[in-house]
Amino acid sequence: MTCSFRFAVGLVAALALPDAAQATKSVADQMLALDLDTRIEQRCNARAMGEISRANRAMRPDELVAYAFKDSELKDDVVRAPGAAVRSGNAWYRLSYVCRTTPDGLDVLSLSFKLGPEIPRSEWEDHQLVPQ
Repeated sequence: MTCSFRFAVGLVAALALPDAAQATKSVADQMLALDLDTRIEQRCNARAMGEISRANRAMRPDELVAYAFKDSELKDDVVRAPGAAVRSGNAWYRLSYVCRTTPDGLDVLSLSFKLGPEIPRSEWEDHQLVPQ
């Protein structure tokens, strides 16, 4: 799979709605508009960013590229992204994760990840990584 998702933009837009239930519905509607494979990967990307920020309070991930160093793989409802990258602030970090969703791709059932070292700026362009 080769897709990138600006989850933060959609989430900020949804949170701007006055009613939390409507915000949740809006995000779900946006997710349902995606094809199933894209929905599964994007749901996993979003969960990975959330888990990274909870595990490391100094990080505020705002972009994740699942295929930066190696293509991600989707089989059924499991995404394996061994060559991912995640951006926090003005830095990119190596990342690998395995994520399983519900068959409809709306909920994450399990996620394991390993955050790696910062990626030198000289490698960003070669791996489709953009500055903040």
